[in-house]
Amino acid sequence: MKWLLLLLLLFHAVPLQGQSTNVSPRPQVVNIGSVFTFKSLIGKVIKVAMQAAVDDVNANPTVLNNTRLNIIMHDTKFNGFMSIMEPLRFMENKTVAIIGPQRPTSARVVSHVATELKIPILSFTATDPTMSPRQFPFFIRTSQNDIFQMAAIADIVHHYGWREVIAIYGDDDYGQNGVAALGDKLAEKRCRISYKAALPPEPTRENITNLLIKVALSESRIIVVHAYFIWGLEVFNVAQHLGMMSSGYVWIATNWLSTIIDTNSPPLPNNIQGVIALRLHTPDSVMKKSFVQRWRNVTNVGLSTYGLYAYDTVWLLAHAIDDHLQRGGNVSFSKSPIIPELRGGNLHLDALKVFDGGNTFLESILKVDRVGLTGRMKFTKDRNLVNPAFDVINVIGTGHRTIGYWSDHLGLSVMPPEELEKTSSSGQKLHSVVWPGQTTQNPRGWVFSNNGRHLRIGVPNRYRFEEVVSVQSNGVITGFCVDVFVAALSLLPYAVPYELVALGNGHDNPSNTELVRLITAGVFDAGVGDITIITERTKMADFTQPYVESGLVVVAPVKKLGSSAMAFLRPFTPQMWLIAASSFLIVGAVIWCLEHKHNDDFRGPPRRQVITTFWFSFSTLFFSHRETTVSNLGRIVLLLWLFVVLIINSSYTASLTSILTVHQLSSPIKGIETLETNNDPIGYPQGSFVRDYLVNELRIHESRLVPLRSPEEYEKALRDGPGKGGVAAIVDERAYIELFLSNRCEFGIVGQEFTKNGWGFAFPRNSPLAVDVSTAILQLSENGDLQRIRDKWLLRKACSLQGAEIEVDRLELKSFWGLFVVCGLACVVALAVYIVLMIRKFGRHCPVEAEGSIRRRSSPSASIHSFLSFVKEKEEDVKARSSRERQLEDI
Repeated sequence: MKWLLLLLLLFHAVPLQGQSTNVSPRPQVVNIGSVFTFKSLIGKVIKVAMQAAVDDVNANPTVLNNTRLNIIMHDTKFNGFMSIMEPLRFMENKTVAIIGPQRPTSARVVSHVATELKIPILSFTATDPTMSPRQFPFFIRTSQNDIFQMAAIADIVHHYGWREVIAIYGDDDYGQNGVAALGDKLAEKRCRISYKAALPPEPTRENITNLLIKVALSESRIIVVHAYFIWGLEVFNVAQHLGMMSSGYVWIATNWLSTIIDTNSPPLPNNIQGVIALRLHTPDSVMKKSFVQRWRNVTNVGLSTYGLYAYDTVWLLAHAIDDHLQRGGNVSFSKSPIIPELRGGNLHLDALKVFDGGNTFLESILKVDRVGLTGRMKFTKDRNLVNPAFDVINVIGTGHRTIGYWSDHLGLSVMPPEELEKTSSSGQKLHSVVWPGQTTQNPRGWVFSNNGRHLRIGVPNRYRFEEVVSVQSNGVITGFCVDVFVAALSLLPYAVPYELVALGNGHDNPSNTELVRLITAGVFDAGVGDITIITERTKMADFTQPYVESGLVVVAPVKKLGSSAMAFLRPFTPQMWLIAASSFLIVGAVIWCLEHKHNDDFRGPPRRQVITTFWFSFSTLFFSHRETTVSNLGRIVLLLWLFVVLIINSSYTASLTSILTVHQLSSPIKGIETLETNNDPIGYPQGSFVRDYLVNELRIHESRLVPLRSPEEYEKALRDGPGKGGVAAIVDERAYIELFLSNRCEFGIVGQEFTKNGWGFAFPRNSPLAVDVSTAILQLSENGDLQRIRDKWLLRKACSLQGAEIEVDRLELKSFWGLFVVCGLACVVALAVYIVLMIRKFGRHCPVEAEGSIRRRSSPSASIHSFLSFVKEKEEDVKARSSRERQLEDI
């Protein structure tokens, strides 16, 4: 045994052959420090967990290779000053790393000193998301960043369709920065914090009571509590006393509550029934189960997730120290260049030492990749642990149950993230929840504030169209829009205290855009009336489902076209009549040319031939022509012409039937296109968006626009017309125009509706009431109540011409020019072919005349006369004359 001991001593004393002699020897002991409050809720757990981790590290020779890890724990005794000064004591005693402090405020101060002395600070409780590695390069968070916890809460709020929450927090760095992160994550889900209820860092019961009274008077019932362990439960005690743990409320606690639940033994307090809380997720594993069993044998204190992270943090340091030593890193300390300037006084700051291998050791910590009790411990580029996840628990009865999980890359699920990754299934988000008040129905999330104030509903006090909305002499506001709003509120499952407030003096029509702006400014809580949903207004407020579809139309003076002696001429325009008549004559002449030489029906005295031609042309209109065509060219032209006549005849008959059987209204204004091209004045409703639309969208000059206030002004302006200071037409919404035309038959809608809009009720941005009222409007539409309200106010007895149509477009040449072109080409081609054939026959039957005409070039008129005589001569006579001339030649 003595010889064996001697060999071992020599083995460690003499370096191996080939081994570098400049490598620093491994120290026998490496010191790490820990600063926390021993008697705190977390301190009771992490003290046992860290000591167990150190014992396990030292018992495992494969980790530090016989270098012993020593942890020095200092008690801060709930004192913030001690949590800052105690770490400084470690920096005098050659400590390579410090675990703690617990609170982010202390961690900030200590991290500044640690950065100067190159000593890493590791904390699993200082989860402030604003402690960035750029500002604090030697601060390392070994648990999950609070920004992920706030993202989980935002997902829960969005999952249940809530829009606003109230945040209760301590007014320090931890609370302020955590709630700021919550606000950012809620904004990503189009939600927001409606009220930030800040408490002093160490609040009294009176502070909490006063704050919760303000919370109870707010509209939102979704309350997020981001508290400390020492006063978090007191918030629920006071809330229980104030009746705020009843049905309708939703309480969401960050992971401080789950830590209390895990650390303390059940039963749980009755005042947290129905609360939803988050817990740092730690996957189930054999290692974790073994440690939990071992924990129960060691202490009667409950094991929280902070104990698991404390255990893993010590192991993380052990692996980093081993890597640092294996790479030749030393554990030596020296004085900082600025230390001499701190000499003097009783603080002895010159005793502070700089860790020479601090930068290398920091790199070793950040590259650790191991699986511990809390799962995989590996840092991302921004120094957050990979795979952040939380359990979502619901406090029920004397215990609690897990209703789901949240992970950064998978969101909410009822399966643990590690199992969900294997299945790749989204499925259900969360299990059912038992809410405060022992109800399983998902709370609405908001109520009307209990401050005694009714909702101020702005209503436009208009000078026109009292059927839509009007303010009576006794102050009562009535009308179609008001009845729809009241009927919608009656369908809501809760009472809505409100009062209608008129906007305007009743003489000038107020702008609905101004009404929406006042809602945004907080003057009104909603807007009810003929508020058209347009882009500009949707940028300022939220609108309900439209309850009236109403686009812009043009109304102008119209006159009835009754029957008259010349009514049969209306189907065609004058140009169409002229072209049609000319075509009849031209086709008749072409047929005469093609048939004259062969057909006896087209021969005879000139007067007879002219009459025959006219008769044949116009008789084709009724397909009653008696003359036959014998030439092939004539038949082709006649066939095409009869097809053209068929189309014209059918169109004429249909148009004339419509004219004689349907009332026709005539107006020089054909629609908005006419108003865009001329310079006539245009009327529009005062205070309406119509003016901006005409100017900005249609580029109509402002000088042409005339504001009108009432139906009486509409009528007078249209009667006077542009010549007497009136307008040529008025542009307004169809709903108003239908009311205006109900008893004014001399006006009518011309053209087509050229916009598609609707009326809706306006509410402030993110108002939950807008969604509920929209649902109620759909119910009114489905059960027929909306139509009955419309009939009550907007349905009026129409005048006799309301069913009439504006003058039907007369048939123009552009509708038939293709047919005329085809027929004309057929005529031209037929004549050309006919002339060529005649020239050939003229040369064959009259060769003497043809040769003579060639010799007598000086007299072309004689040749033309000879040719025309040949053409006019009947075919049989030409053949007989040619036969006689050949016989004479033979003789």
